[in-house]
Amino acid sequence: MNKTKKEQRMRRKMRIRKKIFGTAERPRLIVFRSNAHMYVQVVDDETGNTLVSTSSLVMAKDGSTVHANKEGASEVGKAIAKLALEKNIEQVVFDRNGYLYHGRIKALADGAREGGLKF
Repeated sequence: MNKTKKEQRMRRKMRIRKKIFGTAERPRLIVFRSNAHMYVQVVDDETGNTLVSTSSLVMAKDGSTVHANKEGASEVGKAIAKLALEKNIEQVVFDRNGYLYHGRIKALADGAREGGLKF
């Protein structure tokens, strides 16, 4: 039986989430990708709190021109790294949320590493 793309991603997501867990010392960096925007948040799974978050939508409202492409994803990665470092978060666990580590997801991860996050 053929599964939709979303169902396939949800199956991959569940497989990944069985292994990945964010702590206070090393929270989880979650990525969500839509056709129009990239959303990123850093979450402490022990308490269930979102520590920092940003998106291409938020950055576009601030006046910068961020698009839903690899360059925009890299900018979002650098922005989340800056926000996380301000809250003394240096190490994170990367949760690609079922997406393949390619294209915009890889660009976001590389941007976050460039911004100073370790994962």
